[in-house]
This record gives sequence, structure tokens and C-alpha cells, in this order.
Amino acid sequence: MHGLHLTADLYQCQGNGPHMLDADAIAALCRAQTEMAGLTLVEDRWVKFPDYQGQPGGVTGTVLLAESHLAIHTWPETGCVTVDVYVCNFSADNSGKARALMEGVIAAYAPGRVVRQQLMRGDIGPGARQDTAPDQGDWALEALTPHARFGWRTTRREQLSTPHQQMELLHTPQFGKVLRLDGRFMTSEGEEFFYHEALVHPAAMAHPAPRKALILGGGDGGAAEELLKHPSMEQVVVAELDEAVVQAARTHLRQVHRGVFDDPRLQLRIGDGMVMVEHTEERFDLALMDLTDPDTPASALYSDVALARMKRVLAPGGALVLHLGSPVFHGAQVAGLVASLRQRFAIVRCYGLYIPLYGAYWGLAVASDTLDAMAPTPAQLRQRLADRRLPDLRYYNAEVHPALFALPGYFRDLVRAAPQVRAIRWA
Repeated sequence: MHGLHLTADLYQCQGNGPHMLDADAIAALCRAQTEMAGLTLVEDRWVKFPDYQGQPGGVTGTVLLAESHLAIHTWPETGCVTVDVYVCNFSADNSGKARALMEGVIAAYAPGRVVRQQLMRGDIGPGARQDTAPDQGDWALEALTPHARFGWRTTRREQLSTPHQQMELLHTPQFGKVLRLDGRFMTSEGEEFFYHEALVHPAAMAHPAPRKALILGGGDGGAAEELLKHPSMEQVVVAELDEAVVQAARTHLRQVHRGVFDDPRLQLRIGDGMVMVEHTEERFDLALMDLTDPDTPASALYSDVALARMKRVLAPGGALVLHLGSPVFHGAQVAGLVASLRQRFAIVRCYGLYIPLYGAYWGLAVASDTLDAMAPTPAQLRQRLADRRLPDLRYYNAEVHPALFALPGYFRDLVRAAPQVRAIRWA
């Protein structure tokens, strides 16, 4: 009989609340959540530990289910709780009920951070096959539209509520560690080079010698690491709103940033990047908007006013780079952004590629008044690659460069529909 075993480690819970200290309150919570989940309570037992060295004692207990069990242990002195739910699926698939029970208990504790794990237990019934392994892991899903979603199997989740967003670190068999913000996949250890190399190198290679770059967002460090591969680059400013993203990347995503936060050429500025852009007198050869998607709380950073501010910080010959979303799933959004860019820049070059983590063909753009990202020939690009001795590029090369700008028909039609307007000059 197969079974699902869920565990959750809860941090930053309310240490003096009844669900930490009161065995009766915890018992009532678990009975209610068991009933709401549709599972069958057989019996429960709870133990309240005495105070120790001036600290209140915690509670431990178990709910015996006809389907298996629920167990809870509280540590009020640290604000931590562990929860354990196991169900067998002998006569019916109880996996959904187990997840509902787990999430109901977690919600009652309102933790600041959650680390989830799950295990699919094997077939141990009579006649069970010994040569097959159960499918392990849960699914993390993302909605591309109200009618389409995709996801990746995960074996562990760590969740943190920051002052700005919900952050998750997912452990996946496919791509290793994956960073997710507000339910959107951001980057992964295994395939980050698709997005980061495509975001950085088409514009950087078209520029004869980029010296200074700004990244709005980019707290995972992946784009900065690609920019600093160019030997002419003297400074990269990363303007990241959420310091927790940087700390998570430093700790868990070294295969994404490869130690770039220790490079003296990188300057990290924590805070509202658009406020910095509005007030700075600095000018940049490249400005990259490495943000969450345009249909997230970052939407204001894609507005006409924000794009005008980004143009203001470009040095002569400079270029703005941003991702647009998927032409397949976000056509109106892509067309609208391209139209906005064309109102401000003389040259807007759209390009795209399939990004595995995002589950779709993704659109990007390079916008400038003078720099044409399509101008360099493959021969010129090969020479620049040799001169700059760019190491370890896994996606971008001289032949891929023009291919990125060879748009599929549906993408070409979208951007053709966006009006081409003579660039407005901004003070």
C-alpha cells in the first residue's frame, strides 16, 4: 500500500500562544482540522512538559487516524513547531486530505518560515513488487494564464515571508535548487544560463566596450555574474528591493551567482531601485530590468514613467534590456511593452528563446537610441568573443546571437502591431 508522509518545520511562530503552550487547545485544533480534511480520528494523546529554567514547557502529541497519524511537537522557547502527517492510500487516495490537514495546521501557527518535506512511502502490501520505486516528491505549479499552468516536482520546500513577498526555495530532481517569489519561478541551479546569458550578452556583445551597468532587481546575482565576465566592465550596480533574496542566494544559490557578491566591482544597493534611478546622476552603458514578471507587484516598474526614468540613466550609446513575458501566453502584455519602448527609443529589437524553468518561449527586448543589437555580424561577434575571452558560456555564442532575433511569425506579428513612433527625447 502506498502512502504519503509529510513533514513541516515551522519557525517564528508566536511562542506564547495557546497553540504552543496549551495541550487542550492544540488537541482541539487537530481534531477540528482532521474533521475538516475528511480524515478519521481514532484517538489522540497529548503531553504538556513542565517549565524548565524559567522557560515554558512545550507540548507533544499524536492523533491516531484510521488512515495513519498526525503528530505535533512545540518548542515555545524558540517559537518552533514540527508537524508530521502520514496517510496510507490502501482503499483510497488520501493524499489531498493529508495536504489539507497539514496546511490547516500550519495556517493556525502563522509561521514566518516553513520548511516542507514529503516522502512517498512504498508498496508494502501482499504481492507488492520489489523492483519498482515509488514516485517521490510533490508538485510546485505556476499559472501562466487562468487556463494554463505548469510545474516541477519538488522533494523539499523552504518558505519565508519577507517584508515584500513570499519567497520559496524548492529542491527539485530536475534543476536542483529553484528560487520562487510570490508563486513565480525565478531561477534555478540547473538552467539559469538560459535566462541570464540571453538577458546579458546580446546587448553587452553589441556594445563595443561596456564599462558600467545597472541591474534593477537581480538579487540572485546571476545577471551580475554574466556582466562581469566582460573585461571592460568596471562596475555593476545591483539595485535590489528585498535583502532576503540576496541572503538566500548567497547561502543557497552559489551555482547561480558563483561568488559574484564578493567581486569588488559589484556594488549592492538595497532599497527601491526606481527611487535610486529617479535621483541618481550616474550614467550606465547597460541598464537591465531583471525583475519579477510585468503582471506581478513589480508592474509599476514597467510603466511609461518608469521606462522614461530608465532611459534617463543611460550613457551615450547605452541600451536598456528587459524581459517582456511570453508572446504565447501574454501577447497583449508583450505588445503593450514594445509599444511603450518604441515611444521612447529609436531602436527596439525584440528577441526570444525557450526558458525551461518558465515553461514557455519568452520574449525580451534591447532598446536604445544608437545601439543596434542586430548590427554585429557573426564574424564580428566571434572576434569579440575571442578578444574578451568570455569563459563558460553555455547558451550564447556568435551563431545563436542572430538566431535570437529571428522571431517566430506570431511574435513578429505581435511586435509589428505595436506602433513604431519616433523616439521622444527626455531630459
